[in-house]
Amino acid sequence: MEIDVQRKDLVAAAGDAVVIPLTKSDAPPRALRELDEAVGGLCARVFAAGDFTGKSGEVLSLPVTGIAAKRLVLVGLGDEKNASRESLRAAGGRAAKALARAKAAKAALAVPAIRRIAAEDAAQALAEGLVLGAYRFDKYKSGNDKPTQVERVTLLAPDARQVTGLRRGAAFGRAVAEASNFTRDLSNEPGGACTPEYLASEARKLARSHGLRVTVFGERELAREKMSGILAVGRGSANPPRLIALEYGAAPKRKKNAKSRARPRPTLAFVGKGITFDSGGISIKPAANMDEMKHDMSGGAAVLGAMRALAELKLPVHAVGIVAAAQNMPDGNAYVPGDVITSARGKTIEVLNTDAEGRIVLSDALHHATSYEPDAIVDLATLTGACLVALGDACCAVLGNDEKLADKVRAAGDSTFERAWPLPLWDEHKNAIKGTFGDIVNTGGRNAGVSTAAAFLSHFVGDTPWAHLDIAGVAWTTKETPYYVKGATGFGVRLLVELARNWK
Repeated sequence: MEIDVQRKDLVAAAGDAVVIPLTKSDAPPRALRELDEAVGGLCARVFAAGDFTGKSGEVLSLPVTGIAAKRLVLVGLGDEKNASRESLRAAGGRAAKALARAKAAKAALAVPAIRRIAAEDAAQALAEGLVLGAYRFDKYKSGNDKPTQVERVTLLAPDARQVTGLRRGAAFGRAVAEASNFTRDLSNEPGGACTPEYLASEARKLARSHGLRVTVFGERELAREKMSGILAVGRGSANPPRLIALEYGAAPKRKKNAKSRARPRPTLAFVGKGITFDSGGISIKPAANMDEMKHDMSGGAAVLGAMRALAELKLPVHAVGIVAAAQNMPDGNAYVPGDVITSARGKTIEVLNTDAEGRIVLSDALHHATSYEPDAIVDLATLTGACLVALGDACCAVLGNDEKLADKVRAAGDSTFERAWPLPLWDEHKNAIKGTFGDIVNTGGRNAGVSTAAAFLSHFVGDTPWAHLDIAGVAWTTKETPYYVKGATGFGVRLLVELARNWK
């Protein structure tokens, strides 16, 4: 979707539709008077009849004459005192869906003037909502089932002095939302198509198109690096595992330069679980909803999406994105309960359940991340069903070894509405995964499952500040929301970009 900004009034805005987000009111606002006069008082009649009041979630699409556009779409924002970037993001998503239903390929959208929200932030939120809300994964749909695509939306600036800021905000919002949609595409791919090598191939394409450095470890390189965790999990599949590393930005000089006061760019390492299909292995899962296990690589997909956005936006950081990619399948060569695996860090892992495979592949990926000497590591993984039980689908869990980093993650999550809520990581959780025949076991049982999984991962990050995001409840959705449809959400891309954007 193309998004531009122009200084035009509602009457002259051309296209298939004009979209107007409105706060709650009993009458058309003053800003609509000229337009309402042009359309013969239609807006006043709609408000008088109570067909539209501006309540949050309301959408009304009307054919009109008398203005340049063919259709008028009113979108409710709710009470202005409660308006936020998220309500604007949701309005953008609802608008995109309404435009698609109306078969409107080109539209204009009036940027509302809301106290407490800067025009640039409003444009970013609207652009994110528009691009996210227009998303459909229709690669495998026949032509007749494909919905109309919204090709272009022009944001109408209320003031000529705001045009530059609106363009800047819209460009940022579009970039992060398109990166999220790229992530959704990867996660929605069937497991038979999206193999570890497919992810590696997509990473190579991304590197070529966005100027990133890429390294892919195949089985030989994984063996050389002693990454026995990734190799063990991938052993039962006909599609061999891969470790993918993307790098953006110049690595900072670690030695102080007396001639320069410039601060070196921070190094941030993002690590993602990339289980492209999870059958559970020998500890096989029940059949119900196993189709959703194609999304078990959503953390890895989010890392690739975040790296794409960082490159497009040219943010001043040095970032490394690492994906541990494998299929967890149950054939005669698969790893089995009772096995003891020696990780790349040298820590031995006693396997109690082959369906707790994500933390095993992450053990090698996290250890590899420390080799870049990052200022912080953030991993994302659809790691535990316990997280869905604990927090539902409203947020992910954040745990780690550094409270300041966790606070930064939470702030980025609040800003993007990809929210993170802290759960504890205490000595009791670390004691729960002490092994009998190995150093640690790969599951601490049902109790405190999110925390014991994080306790396992903590063994592989050393002293590096680290935050673990368990995204099992938020990586995909089975219901439609203002800017999501059933399937992958791309959760984590916008959070990671916001974290990098505001890093200090």
